[in-house]
Amino acid sequence: MATRYRFGDSDYAHFVTFSVINWIDALSRPQYKDIVINSLKYCIDNKSLSLHAWVIMNNHVHLIISSRENKLENIMRDLKRHTSKELLKAIDDNIQESRKSWMMWLFKSAGEENSNNKDYQFWQQDNHPILLGDEVMMQQKLRYIHENPVRAGIVYEPQHYVYSSAINYYENKDGLLPLELLF
Repeated sequence: MATRYRFGDSDYAHFVTFSVINWIDALSRPQYKDIVINSLKYCIDNKSLSLHAWVIMNNHVHLIISSRENKLENIMRDLKRHTSKELLKAIDDNIQESRKSWMMWLFKSAGEENSNNKDYQFWQQDNHPILLGDEVMMQQKLRYIHENPVRAGIVYEPQHYVYSSAINYYENKDGLLPLELLF
C-alpha cells in the first residue's frame, strides 16, 4: 500500500504510529501489551533501536524512535512481523479470550485481502512515521503520546498509565522500557 509517509534519516527522532487492523481493541489485556514491550526490549538490545517515548493503547502504539546503526523501516518491519505472530498466537491460545473467534476471523479476513500476508494480518500496513525536525515538534508529540491514556479516560494523570514512558518524563522514574530521553 502506497503512503506519503516515509522514514527520513534514522539518526533523527521519528514519531511513529501503528494500529491494529480495523482499530480492534486487541491489545486490551496486559499479556498482549507485554508482547509488544518484550519485542521493543529486544529491538533496543539487539537492533540498536533508540526509544525516546512510547505508549501502548488498546488498538494502537505510538513511539518516538531513532537508530544510529539500522534503518528504522527495517526495525519496524521486524517488530511488527514478530509481534503480529506472537499476538495472534497469544489470542488464539487464550482460553479466557471471549472475543477470540471474532478477532481471529477479522485478522484472517484482512490477511486474505492483502497480498503481502499469507494468512492473517494483525497490524495495518502503514507506520505513519513523521520526522521530528525541531524541539517544538518533539515536545508536541511527546505531550500527545503521554496524554493519550488521559484523553481515552483510562487515567487522570499521564504518569499513572503503566504502558507508557510518561513516568520517565513526569516523575524521573524508570518505566517498563529503557529510554533515551529527549530532554
